[in-house]
Amino acid sequence: MPTFDIISIRLAERHELETLREIGRATFAEAFSARNATSDMDKYLNESFSLEKLEAELAHPESLFFFAEFNGQVIGYLKVNWSEAQTESLLDNALEIERIYVLAEYHGKNVGKKLFDQALQLARQKKMDAIWLGVWEENTKAIRFYRKHGFVEFGKHLFRLGEDEQTDILMKLELK
Repeated sequence: MPTFDIISIRLAERHELETLREIGRATFAEAFSARNATSDMDKYLNESFSLEKLEAELAHPESLFFFAEFNGQVIGYLKVNWSEAQTESLLDNALEIERIYVLAEYHGKNVGKKLFDQALQLARQKKMDAIWLGVWEENTKAIRFYRKHGFVEFGKHLFRLGEDEQTDILMKLELK
């Protein structure tokens, strides 16, 4: 059985746009395809993971992407935003975890935790007061994970997946 303590987290670079697109589409589809209409998934994946959109996100000075790697293969990723890059202005001096996804075959191997720890480390380096995120109300596994790590609910917002409006629970972790 392979050991997963050699998973590395590193900053994604602009020349890795296609890798980012592939891991983004694959992990989102794995996470949500079974519980959503194919047409809604296709629309979301095509719009949210277009090369143009990802290129703009990668270039934003207040956003960062990190890759999780195992044996040289990208197996998950993290996207964080602060200041003007946040998807919503909800909290002052906060870091947003916009995306944190891991390939299904690596669930339970602490990959998500390592990506989360990267976000936490960055928030502390930037002297942020809090970390926040939105998580689909039906994603009970993720909600449990965040609660276990100290996040509390502070609101809700709508998330559009294709033509379907869904509810995300907004959760935050106070750092000060």
